[in-house]
Amino acid sequence: MPFSNLFFIFMFLPLSLILYYVSPVKIKNVTLTVVSLIFYSWGTPKYIFFMLFSILFNYFAGLELGKLKENFGSEKRIKMTMIFAVLANILLLCFFKYWGFVVDNLNLIPFVKLSNPGLAAPIGISFFTFQVLSYIFDVYRDKAPAQKNVIDFALYVSFFPKLIQGPICEYNKFFTQLKDRSVNIYQFGEGARLFILGLAKKMILADNFSQSYTQVSALTSMSTGSAWLGCIFYTLDIYFDWTSYTDMATGIAKMFGFDVGKNFDYPYSSLTVAEFWRRWHISLGAWFRNYVYIPLGGNRVSKPKYIRNIMTVWFLTGFWHGSGWNFIVWGLFYGCILLLENFVLKDILPKIPNVAKRIYTMLMVMIGWVFFYSPNLGAAIRWLGKMFFIGSAGIWDTSATYFFSGNLLLLIIGIIGCTQFIPKLSKRLTEFGTLGTAAINVTYIILLIGSIAYMVNSTYSSFLYFQF
Repeated sequence: MPFSNLFFIFMFLPLSLILYYVSPVKIKNVTLTVVSLIFYSWGTPKYIFFMLFSILFNYFAGLELGKLKENFGSEKRIKMTMIFAVLANILLLCFFKYWGFVVDNLNLIPFVKLSNPGLAAPIGISFFTFQVLSYIFDVYRDKAPAQKNVIDFALYVSFFPKLIQGPICEYNKFFTQLKDRSVNIYQFGEGARLFILGLAKKMILADNFSQSYTQVSALTSMSTGSAWLGCIFYTLDIYFDWTSYTDMATGIAKMFGFDVGKNFDYPYSSLTVAEFWRRWHISLGAWFRNYVYIPLGGNRVSKPKYIRNIMTVWFLTGFWHGSGWNFIVWGLFYGCILLLENFVLKDILPKIPNVAKRIYTMLMVMIGWVFFYSPNLGAAIRWLGKMFFIGSAGIWDTSATYFFSGNLLLLIIGIIGCTQFIPKLSKRLTEFGTLGTAAINVTYIILLIGSIAYMVNSTYSSFLYFQF
């Protein structure tokens, strides 16, 4: 059930909030867990069994780890219990998400003929699998105690605002909120404003950029200008689509008294690719840093091992996003760029004007997005070729003129929306006291009404990252 849905906004969310607030304190987590499981099973009820299995398996695995540690069990047995739990989760993820990819590649070998089952992965499996892995790792490393209350653990895994598309909440930073949280009218209001802002981003900006990108990608003959415009449309689409979900998820969580953390920090204003990845999908970057990069040794190792660590993390980052060679290349592309910045450009970039650094960063990011949005590696290479005058239908054509002129205002609004101009303007307005605050509130009301109007008149459009 997407957040940008009339039923969700006017039925599911209000009823969930009412049930939560009228529930006694002792059963608030029970109420929220039941609501979250209903949310997850709404579209595909069969996958609720997979969710319940994941909850129960990892709950008992955590209990076993905690028991072994409390009773001073052998380090070998503790480690083997952790490895078993981790492998079980990874194998389940790989089975649903990557089995078809493995079969298709094995079928390229002569005399090998396997059938592709075409399994549909449970929605959000990449996100909640990483969350339960965080729990297992944190209990093993004594960063958090084993959770003895199955309802509290079920809520950590299934809490519906973050369930489908993140942010990925590390257990050691979240578990205290399961018992100790509160919400006041100001926090609730902040959550409501974030939700409205996210809804407006989705309906007014992301969906329109998505439509323009889809139209460009459907062209049978594409000029260099059209190829660049299509890439720009997708670059803005994925930013507003994903930040819209994050804003709504964060806002809903605040209404229930939870803080799920920040996932984006204006990444398109970055001066380097390294900075971009500190600002983009912050929770995923933190997960790989804390549970893969640092355990491998981080940057406190020899140069060859440091290169190995970087490339390992980025191979896994790419493969986590999708079962295709284009995603693997996308991840390795960023690994190479980060190594280049660290070893070759580290003394050059500081001397370059900020404008040039922003252009360089966005160029690298946009090249990366081509690998990301293309259906396969060959299509990505062909699209990149057209962007750089290879195989394109000229430099500029009537299609490019049509898409540019028809989307000029949307592009201007989108580019401004990627910067901190609007938050700074909002902050300035608050300095005018009641009048400024009233102007901000009226703006949010207008955004809500406009978004609902778009929802009524537009066709359904899911969030991009639902597929991951």
